[in-house]
Amino acid sequence: MNQLVTINSQLPVPILVANAGDHAKYRYVDFFASAIRNPNTRRAYARAAGDFLAWCDQVGVSSLDAVQSLHVATWLESLSQELSAPTVKQRLAAIRHLFDWLVIGQVVPANPAASVRGPRHSVKRGKTPVLDPAEARALLDSIDISTPVGLRDRALIALMVFSFARVGAALGMKVEDAFTQNRRLWVRLKEKGGKRHEMPCHHTLEEYLHAYINGAGLSADPKGPLFRTIGTGTDELTRSSLPQTNAYRMIQRRTKRAGIGTKVGNHSFRATGITAYLKNGGTLEIAASMANHASTRTTQLYDRRPDALTLDEVERVRI
Repeated sequence: MNQLVTINSQLPVPILVANAGDHAKYRYVDFFASAIRNPNTRRAYARAAGDFLAWCDQVGVSSLDAVQSLHVATWLESLSQELSAPTVKQRLAAIRHLFDWLVIGQVVPANPAASVRGPRHSVKRGKTPVLDPAEARALLDSIDISTPVGLRDRALIALMVFSFARVGAALGMKVEDAFTQNRRLWVRLKEKGGKRHEMPCHHTLEEYLHAYINGAGLSADPKGPLFRTIGTGTDELTRSSLPQTNAYRMIQRRTKRAGIGTKVGNHSFRATGITAYLKNGGTLEIAASMANHASTRTTQLYDRRPDALTLDEVERVRI
């Protein structure tokens, strides 16, 4: 029942779309190729669209034209039993945008997701696990920097901590994006939405980046990726960019070896840096600028200073 017709090797086309004809198939693929520029959003939306249309096929929806708002609402209700509210809202956004695109392309007459409301969700505190400054320092100090791999890993983690860089922006850097200006090293980050963000390096980050670039011999390749994979069976860097999944696995290995029990991910270091900055007297407005946030409300989600206050109050319960 859940068949897939593949137009290219990267994007499977659900059977309901394939049955709607060549124009529908083209419009479906074109949505992901033309309307969405962020690769992470593209992957998430493609997964949501594929899952929803496969579900429609399974429950007996005969064609794209037959998809109704009730189908969208029922699917979302089933997702709500297993997934968080933000994830469900993202899935709804994917379906809503896709069908908008299909309506404009005259594939379907109306958008069945237009009137469907997602679950309510209010956030005042982020969920990203954060390291204590002492844990972050212990992690950096635990890395063996006698090899290019160690130099790379220390530099990458330090970049996310000291510059509040998203992992995607960090891994997207070229060697020339670490540059000297006013006798200090700066970093150039391409953030979400194509925003270009430049900021000076913390002295520790400057030391680690210089050690990595010089130790790995990257200066001669300014157009190449800054953070690279390691060749199979060697300790030598390749010219391929380090994928986010590889960075995540590296972080899991490094934290485990450092004896850190907190389950951190790629995003944890951004939150760790922001919290440490605010604890040491930094302002929310400057933190938002450094993190390239459009609003201080987003930055507040990374501020875990209240955690320390909560722990202190909990310890007042003396029995």
